[in-house]
Amino acid sequence: MRDVCRANHKTLRPTELLIFDNPQGGTPLLECAQTAGIDLPLKAQVWLGSNDPAYLAQRHGAMSCPVVENLRKVLAGVAEAVVAR
Repeated sequence: MRDVCRANHKTLRPTELLIFDNPQGGTPLLECAQTAGIDLPLKAQVWLGSNDPAYLAQRHGAMSCPVVENLRKVLAGVAEAVVAR
């Protein structure tokens, strides 16, 4: 991607894409709304942020899914750990 940007006189900030895959977290959300599979596993671009699991649940009509808050906590904890490095 960076080579394509350079060739077109564009620049991108350094970006890291983090992918979090945990069947114990994602599978219950899929059981609530199988369409959430398009957004799983959870991903975060470190400089930009991530899709909040509550947003994903709302997007897929699964706001009452009990796993959403746990997914939010995990994602927040990982983001904090990465920033602390």
